[in-house]
Amino acid sequence: MSIAKTLTRTTSAIAPRCSVHPILKSSVTTHCRPAAYRPFASMPSSTTIKLNSGHEMPLVGFGLWKVNNDTCADQVYNAIKAGYRCFDGACDYGNEVESGQGVARAIKDGLVKRSDLFLVSKIWNSFHDGPRVEPICKKQLKDWGLDYFDLYIMHFPISLKYVDPEVRYPPGFTDENDNVTPGKASIQETWTAMEKLVEGGLCRSIGVSNFRGVLLMDLLRYAKIRPATLQIEHHPYLMQEGLVKYAQDEGIAVTAYSSFGPQSFLEMDMQQAKDAALLLEHPDVKKIADKHGKTAAQVLLRWATQRNVAVIPKSNNKDRLAQNLDVLGFDLQDEDMKAIKAIDRGLRFNDPLNYGFSLPIYV
Repeated sequence: MSIAKTLTRTTSAIAPRCSVHPILKSSVTTHCRPAAYRPFASMPSSTTIKLNSGHEMPLVGFGLWKVNNDTCADQVYNAIKAGYRCFDGACDYGNEVESGQGVARAIKDGLVKRSDLFLVSKIWNSFHDGPRVEPICKKQLKDWGLDYFDLYIMHFPISLKYVDPEVRYPPGFTDENDNVTPGKASIQETWTAMEKLVEGGLCRSIGVSNFRGVLLMDLLRYAKIRPATLQIEHHPYLMQEGLVKYAQDEGIAVTAYSSFGPQSFLEMDMQQAKDAALLLEHPDVKKIADKHGKTAAQVLLRWATQRNVAVIPKSNNKDRLAQNLDVLGFDLQDEDMKAIKAIDRGLRFNDPLNYGFSLPIYV
């Protein structure tokens, strides 16, 4: 598994389609906002979030990070069969062809229509130069076998030297000489090119990932099309409450990746993950799970969705697939939410510095 795969994520959903033409979304600023940040209160168990683009994104999706190529098509197909309608992919995950095969099979078998699905991908750091954005998006669409993405996300606020897909794909964090070489594209240059993808019908919504508040503030100064979503590492060890509140107050939907904390990073042999107690085994989380007759995983996912934060877990197990999807039909009590809040340690796992790359985006 490439180290680059350690550093990624996105979101996804189900949903009826908004009739607003993509080009008409460009001036949206305060309309169609997701519900404002609410730290403890229970929220209506809607299955979707209304994006500022006018489209709807499922609160629970299926994440494709670290899904092996040899099982990916079957996993996507089985997840659709289990009821998932949102799939969160990325160039860097290296499994977009197989993801598309799973989708195509499900459509061919009559399980879903394309319009039933909310399919997400991300642009990688090596393709941030303005003229590179549309060609790589079209390549990713071809890999998926799609005409458009429901959501296309800037994976990291990092520009790296271009690597030709014919040389290595996905390129990861290093160039053709295995060096980490910064690129010259600004976030504004990349975002402006992504806006043209919406205007051209290649994407219905665009968003960002791994941004901090100051970068969002800057982006909102010049964006003609506001980011529809922000995808971040978000779990009880790293709540980022101020960032979540700011994004939601600005009408930007938030999607959590790594909802189970260190669990996703143990196989990367990351010391920070090995030193942290598993959230799925945390006594407070288990106590809450027992009280509600749910699994620890369901409690962690509901902690997010109850605060209108979308989640993108994955599983190979049929029972866990169903359990992870069934996290909207119960509410945690205020005392449960406060107990989970007390777990926060500001502990981030998905940081380029943790993998030896000198890219200090969180310092």
